[in-house]
Amino acid sequence: MKSVVFLGGTVTVMSIDNLNQTAASPAADNSQDSAAAENNIPTEDFGAMFDAYEERVSSFAPGDVVKGTVVGLTDTDVIIDIGFKSEGAVPRAEFTDEAGNVTVKPGDEVDVVIKSLDNMMNGVVLSHGEAVARQTWGNLEHAFNEKQVVKGKVVGRTKGGLLVEIEGIQAFLPGSQVDVRPIRNLDSLKNKEVEAHVIKFNRKRGNVVLSRKSVLEEENSSKKTDTLSNLEEGYIVEGQIKNLTEYGAFVDLGGIDGLLHVTDMAWGRVNNPGDVFKVGENVRVKVLKFDRDKERISLGYKQLLPDPWSTVNERYFQGQRVKGKISNVTDYGAFVELEDGVEGLVHVTEMSWSKRMKHPNKMVNVGQDVEAVVLDVDANKRRVSLGIKQIESNPWDTLPERYQIGQQVHGKVRNLTDFGAFVEVEDGIDGLVHVSDISWTKRIKHPSEALKKGQEIDAIITNIDTENRRLSLSIKDLEPNAWDKFFEDHRPGDVVKGKVTRFISFGVFVELADEIEGLCHISELSDQRVERPEDAVQIGQELQFKILKLDPDQKRIGLSARAATHTDEEDDDRIDVRSYLNNEDSGMTRLGDLANFNFSKKSN
Repeated sequence: MKSVVFLGGTVTVMSIDNLNQTAASPAADNSQDSAAAENNIPTEDFGAMFDAYEERVSSFAPGDVVKGTVVGLTDTDVIIDIGFKSEGAVPRAEFTDEAGNVTVKPGDEVDVVIKSLDNMMNGVVLSHGEAVARQTWGNLEHAFNEKQVVKGKVVGRTKGGLLVEIEGIQAFLPGSQVDVRPIRNLDSLKNKEVEAHVIKFNRKRGNVVLSRKSVLEEENSSKKTDTLSNLEEGYIVEGQIKNLTEYGAFVDLGGIDGLLHVTDMAWGRVNNPGDVFKVGENVRVKVLKFDRDKERISLGYKQLLPDPWSTVNERYFQGQRVKGKISNVTDYGAFVELEDGVEGLVHVTEMSWSKRMKHPNKMVNVGQDVEAVVLDVDANKRRVSLGIKQIESNPWDTLPERYQIGQQVHGKVRNLTDFGAFVEVEDGIDGLVHVSDISWTKRIKHPSEALKKGQEIDAIITNIDTENRRLSLSIKDLEPNAWDKFFEDHRPGDVVKGKVTRFISFGVFVELADEIEGLCHISELSDQRVERPEDAVQIGQELQFKILKLDPDQKRIGLSARAATHTDEEDDDRIDVRSYLNNEDSGMTRLGDLANFNFSKKSN
């Protein structure tokens, strides 16, 4: 005999062989009656019931969704009786949760899909997962048509949004439909259950698109009216951190969001709002501004805390040494956090006595602990001026203790300018070599003609000005003055050998020694009248010249080529007259003066 499940219940039927044997036996009627009586089955309806059973069995077909009863469990399958001639098997994995536990037991009723009825190897093959999926698709379609809310779990990120699993079916939640405001950190919703509307549905393509935003808008709509009617500037309200951005946090006040700007989170500097608040955290905030028409709300958190600047004068004073941490570095200086909510500024000019920094980050970095001196405190303007260089003595004040005028120093050329070269003689102490102090004899127009940046040189200290922080150096003073030596060795009237180096309109320059030049006026080039210097001499031509004049102060030497070819007596009158004519203090020379000068010479 066999128990069979019908729509109306379970009955016991006999096999075909038993039925035949019962019909052939004399006691068949009594046996049948006994069996029927034992199972409470009316004997007159047994044939009809058997026909109904055969009709039901023949109605099973692959793909049908039917209900069945769990009758057993094996290591691999769950055995389910669906009322067919034999039980069916569902893979055990379809009834196993994430923890590995089986979720059904014998006697439980479940929905299954018939995968196969005549599999000789496996008998009746069933699927519970497919039945659930069909039901879910039906529920999703119904929710789509009726605009009902569905629930699902966020299982991951995808391009442009999130993946939400709804009873085994994956749906797409676009980033623009996640919330009423943009959420940059979509990962914050991962593994969380969300409610959404189905806004697109295509079963054939397996495409389901959700909108959580529309659900939130519906929920917020009813709360929003109540919140706005009970909100005013200055009110202290409670809310929940809904979203974090780089510039602040959005706080849900009940159907409407307010912005808690990063500058209103704390009295001190807040670089990252996530360091202060977390999404989902409940906070008490103060309404700073409320635009009812535009429904914009500005909130403050620090306004509920004591303002440390109100008592800053009690804790800080000029000249005080303080310690802090670099909180920010800008082009013009560095901010030092002295305590929560109080920062001081070290201007770039107060970082070093001598170093010239292109940017403060060359000296300090964010997070670095520093010691500084309070230079000024202005509580009204919320400013504390600090100095780092004041921790150490000014090296310029003690410069005369380390260097003296006339001392030779060694340094590196740090920079070149039109007027000279700056030479670093020690860390942060630069001296200036003026262009006129590079060489005794060379006419240098720009320092780059003799020096290069980074070049190491020696120089002589010529002046120390600590008040103006100036150190004057000279390269030419490393050697004796060539001009002084020439003036010591020569007198007017000496005949020297020279080489013509360049022309000017009123004469030529003559090189007399290494980079020592004298001037020969055009009138002294020849006994003959000369209109142009190049008519009398050539560049590079070497000639004998007589020294007419020496001016050590101005470093000028007057020469004559034609006087070098005459005797001293012949030239005495010419030299005296020429000296008189060339006297800078004589003013304009008159013919009468010249005549008197010649007359007195003849009388003598």
